[in-house]
Amino acid sequence: MTWLITGGAGYIGAHVVRAMTEAGERTVVYDDLSTGLVERVPAEVPLVVASTLDSESLRRALTDHAVTGVVHLAAKKQVGESMELPLHYYRENVEGLRVLLEAVTGAGVPSFVFSSSAAVYGMPDVSLVTEETPCLPMSPYGETKLVGEWLVRATARATGLSTACLRYFNVAGAAAPELADVGVFNLIPMVFEKLTQSAPPRIFGDDYPTPDGTCVRDYIHVVDLAEAHVAAARALRTSPGADLTLNIGRGEGVSVREMVDRINAITGYGTPPTVTPRRPGDPARVVASADRIARELGWTAKHDVEDMITSAWEGWVRRHPGAARA
Repeated sequence: MTWLITGGAGYIGAHVVRAMTEAGERTVVYDDLSTGLVERVPAEVPLVVASTLDSESLRRALTDHAVTGVVHLAAKKQVGESMELPLHYYRENVEGLRVLLEAVTGAGVPSFVFSSSAAVYGMPDVSLVTEETPCLPMSPYGETKLVGEWLVRATARATGLSTACLRYFNVAGAAAPELADVGVFNLIPMVFEKLTQSAPPRIFGDDYPTPDGTCVRDYIHVVDLAEAHVAAARALRTSPGADLTLNIGRGEGVSVREMVDRINAITGYGTPPTVTPRRPGDPARVVASADRIARELGWTAKHDVEDMITSAWEGWVRRHPGAARA
């Protein structure tokens, strides 16, 4: 098969391309390069520079490369930004998906993997989030991911498209330093940034109903996440008409304070954090149940939190050489 990877020049997308290629699948990257980087795309992988809102470019890419499956990762993904720019997020994430699905079904492509998010759950009041946990997103970003799932499933019911909606939890780490996340929007790079600025890392609230009072999250290594995409893609190929909705997490919670302590230990900084007020909308605990994906695809995460921090730090030091401790 040939898989079109939208957003394949991005942080997660580049890891999916790498995993698919290593698994012997042919890939084509489709990316508007608004946040993606050309250097992340392997020389042997074709790159189409265009938006998912461009129906003609999509049609040509699908036909010119004889695409037989799509992994759709291209999306705007910052929760805070989505609160300020909801129309932009709905245009890019929902209308872009609608245009893509129209091209996919028009070209007769049989398989579609959709990049969703744990943000669809909002603030679940459960110890483990299953795929049956009610979806109550709290941001336009989370809303667009939930609407995207609805759109994918509705299209599948109408056309017979085989689909998988993958709900990511907190993604971290890197397969190689050059593939590391360059954004500073998630906990690990946010702590790195503070440490290398000789400033204390921030903890937003320490009065939550958790063992140490700080928020608890489920972190998943991006390499494990990418391998889950390979497993989902192969399941769709062998199971026509499949309709999968799967969490991708480790099923283990780590508190913010624990993460900061581990980052300090691994980087050698040892800078105590400072506690600031809670951020609005932060749930106390969001940890995945990973039972269904293990049952359906035989996939389980292999990498631990130390792997995530260490590999992310190597990528950070590559871009900020002065950050390394002697």
